[in-house]
Amino acid sequence: MKKFLPIVMLLMTAPLTAKADLVHKLTTSTQLSVDGAATVATRLGSTYSSSGNNISVADSADFGGLTAPASATAAATMKQTDYELTTAGSAYSFSESFTYGDAVAPIGTGVDVAAGVVADMPAFGSVTTQSGGVAGTLAGTITSAGVMTITAGGAGTDATGQFVSELTVN
Repeated sequence: MKKFLPIVMLLMTAPLTAKADLVHKLTTSTQLSVDGAATVATRLGSTYSSSGNNISVADSADFGGLTAPASATAAATMKQTDYELTTAGSAYSFSESFTYGDAVAPIGTGVDVAAGVVADMPAFGSVTTQSGGVAGTLAGTITSAGVMTITAGGAGTDATGQFVSELTVN
């Protein structure tokens, strides 16, 4: 046992080594965006409907309807009809509806956008328009020291600044 004591004491004085990988990552970023202008337009066609009871058309004519347009770019119109009671003095009901459709716009007409502002749009039955953003003073900078500066822009702009510190120990 006395022979092993110096070896044990020698091992106790030896430095203990530890292996550890340390990774430290720093990331700084800015993101700037300006919304684009957008318009969605839906051209509506002409529609006609009628319903009722105890109603007939005068002089054996057809019930109302749509008349074909005079040109390929025009909308259909409503066909006029005279109606009369089938049995005079009896109860009746009648409903007629007509929607005058949109004419076809010539190619090259429609939405004009200048500096993010929608100047004009198609004159259709259903139109949704979103004006675009205006960059104005929108800016973002990062210095070599990691200092971040973000300046707000006009309407419809977004600016995001981000600093990430990541520490990994293996």
